[in-house]
Amino acid sequence: MDSAFLISAFATLFVVMDPIGLTPIFIALTQDTDAAHRRAVAIRATVTAAGILMLFAFFGEAVLGFIGISMPAFRIAGGILLFLTALDMLFERRTKRREDQAEDEPYPDPSVFPMAIPLLAGPGAIATIILLTGQAGDATGVAAVLGVMLAVLAIALTLFLSAGFIERALGRTGITVVTRLLGMLLAALSVQFVLEGLRDFGLVAA
Repeated sequence: MDSAFLISAFATLFVVMDPIGLTPIFIALTQDTDAAHRRAVAIRATVTAAGILMLFAFFGEAVLGFIGISMPAFRIAGGILLFLTALDMLFERRTKRREDQAEDEPYPDPSVFPMAIPLLAGPGAIATIILLTGQAGDATGVAAVLGVMLAVLAIALTLFLSAGFIERALGRTGITVVTRLLGMLLAALSVQFVLEGLRDFGLVAA
């Protein structure tokens, strides 16, 4: 396997998945939770994302095609769901829902949605892993691409597990400001997902 290809694959997946950019989002989504819950969310999110990306690495677009879903439709759905999360971050609806939760579920669990999907294993990451495994050719190449993908997720997990330290450094006011800012950025990202899906359908100009 060409080392240049693996370096390119790592750089592409790292940029698309953006573990550094997702860390403040992880902090915002797990704000005011205890360390054990935050650690469990981080592990579940990365393991779930790894499973999803491996599924698409082996079966690709056939998974979506089997149930009649195109990649553009997947992008639009992911964008809409991400926009709802952005609204929660902007208007603190998560806090109100947390107060209404039962005692046996004291904290929300954003591990599967939105952390695993569509943030870690979003349309961009899924499309990238399909492309890279297609370029890899043989089984050895596919295994190497999966190893690169797992390395990026390991970096994400490491950053998520450091969230407590980062949160203490920012303080409550800093976290509030970052949460609002990231809410706006997530809203813009969700709109971008929708526009890309509409563009692929030919409904908007490229």
